[in-house]
Amino acid sequence: MKPLIKTAPTLLAATLLSACSLAPTYQRPAAPIAAAYAQDTAGSAARTSVALAAGGAAVVDTGWRSFFTDTQLQQLIAAALENNRDLRTAVLRIDEARALYDVQSADRLPNLSASASVARAKTPAFLSSSGHSTIGKRYDAGLAISAFELDFFGRVKSLSDAALASYLATEEARQAAQISLVAQVAQAYYTERAYAEQLALAQQTYAARNRTYQLTQQRAEVGASSRLDLRSAETLMETARAAALSLARQRAQAENALTLLVGQSLPASSGALPDQRQLDAMSALPAGLPSELLTRRPDIRAAEQRLKAATASIGAARAAFFPRISLTTTLGASSPTLGGLFDSGSGSWSFAPQLSLPIFDAGRNRANLSLAETRQNIAVADYEKTIQTAFREVADALAARDYLGEQVQAQSSIVEAQADRLKLLQLRFEQGIASSLDVLDAQRELFSAQQTLVQVRQQRSGNAVDLYRALGGGLQP
Repeated sequence: MKPLIKTAPTLLAATLLSACSLAPTYQRPAAPIAAAYAQDTAGSAARTSVALAAGGAAVVDTGWRSFFTDTQLQQLIAAALENNRDLRTAVLRIDEARALYDVQSADRLPNLSASASVARAKTPAFLSSSGHSTIGKRYDAGLAISAFELDFFGRVKSLSDAALASYLATEEARQAAQISLVAQVAQAYYTERAYAEQLALAQQTYAARNRTYQLTQQRAEVGASSRLDLRSAETLMETARAAALSLARQRAQAENALTLLVGQSLPASSGALPDQRQLDAMSALPAGLPSELLTRRPDIRAAEQRLKAATASIGAARAAFFPRISLTTTLGASSPTLGGLFDSGSGSWSFAPQLSLPIFDAGRNRANLSLAETRQNIAVADYEKTIQTAFREVADALAARDYLGEQVQAQSSIVEAQADRLKLLQLRFEQGIASSLDVLDAQRELFSAQQTLVQVRQQRSGNAVDLYRALGGGLQP
């Protein structure tokens, strides 16, 4: 037996290095998406090329500080990354997954422990060879390896691989949460700025209509204007006032939403929505996106890690059908006296391998294998759905990008035309050619056009943020 004990460390090392795995060979499923994103027109592709050639940074290669150039927005994003509770929870989930992996991977190495014990036992006289009762003592001390599984069929390795993949999936989920938080803060900020701009327009319009109402009231008192003109002017004035109150409420709610995301009180807002040139640069798009999307989106990488974990779990379920060999061994010294533990010849050892072979388990192992295979199929479907969702998000953002850009230009032209129309009608009204109703109608249509322009600009800003998030940007600080 002594030669066997001497070769035990070599046997254990060989077992650790040569343990096979019954897990299926992992193969990444084919991406169930088209080979390229649809381009609406040749003109949109040309505009993209021009934007890139002009030095516009590619969305997926731009850190959020470079992508969002508004200083106040940068401060809000930095504060959110520091204080947001959802992101903090995601970071703690990583620590949890790392600890679980460390616990699982510890089973791949033998656990060595030191022990010391003393035992006293009384032997009755009728059992003693001397015919007298005796009290015996025994002292033991040594090192022990307890129930270490020799992983011939890779059960422990498969469980460790599954825990590692789960940990990596959690890390990817944290990165996805960070990108989502950056996008949410930007969206909330642009929404609040849009409400602030609309509110300023409503207040200016109310002030202008109030002056018009006062003038109309004075004219009505001397008979120069009718009661209909006065009521029409009052209606438009109160409409602007109601719009201002509604926008003030919406802005306050948007500030509350932004405060929740940032995790602290907000400074006084002073920024503005990006202009058209900024949005064109923010939406610049590199080539070869569909294939790169699979490696850039952390949620896709997380789904793939979960698939790897499910695949490794199949190996552990298969290994349950085979024998499990565990080893318990001790090496130390024994003596009837405490001082004798260190005397020559007091050495002791034990070597206790154990073999466990499943014979009848009422189908438990087969059910566990079926469960593991089903979970792998679910993970495959989840991975493919994540890819399809990501592809759709990018495609939707691309589809809206050029249409919204052209819509902003068209709405800007409408505002310019309505403003010019109002000026002309005011001149005609002063000359007695046009009626006051025509002027009031022009004021109403100009206000509506201005509000719509702000809304479309906010949609364009939101679309740029959506494209940035959909392409997996924002990882770099």
